[in-house]
Amino acid sequence: MRSPLHRGPALAALIVVLGLALAACGSDPAKFTGSRLDNPYTAPDIALTDTAGEPYSLAATEKPMTLVFFGYTHCADYCPMVMNNIAAAMNRLDDADRAKVDVVFVTTDPTRDTTKALRKYLDGYNKSFIGLTGDLDTIIEVGEPLAVYVNDGKKLPSGGYDLGGHSTFTLAIDHDGKAVALWNQETSSTEFAADIHTLLTED
Repeated sequence: MRSPLHRGPALAALIVVLGLALAACGSDPAKFTGSRLDNPYTAPDIALTDTAGEPYSLAATEKPMTLVFFGYTHCADYCPMVMNNIAAAMNRLDDADRAKVDVVFVTTDPTRDTTKALRKYLDGYNKSFIGLTGDLDTIIEVGEPLAVYVNDGKKLPSGGYDLGGHSTFTLAIDHDGKAVALWNQETSSTEFAADIHTLLTED
């Protein structure tokens, strides 16, 4: 009879093989990671201002799909994590899919996020990303029909800002101005890319 020491390497190898097989099943690109909205939100026809100083409405997007995230450039945690994953997801898409998608970042801190600051911030992720700003009341008005929470920021004695909070999910708005899906802040670039491709092929 073989000792447990002889069985150990074979058992370990089997576990590795089974683990790889399970991982492959878990990464099935046909599986939709995000949340589809059975009752899509309607993007309001309210114009904000892009980094070129032009009006931009989420209700009148030009591409088949627009990914929208509300955040601010001084955010130290969720905003850069989400934006990094979206940027990486765009790089994972083939040229045909990428040409059908716009990425829009709506600031929730318009006092500090000037058009110049937004452009510099977004260029660090992808120069094609669109940045939107406006007065805070209008930004809140844009977010409400999309179930996006934006809290009015308060200046602290230290000189910084307490923004209170903002929603951290990413929306997919179709060419009809309907938000048909959303993803939480933990969605990976691989998951984003697979879901985007799925939505585009269903269109």
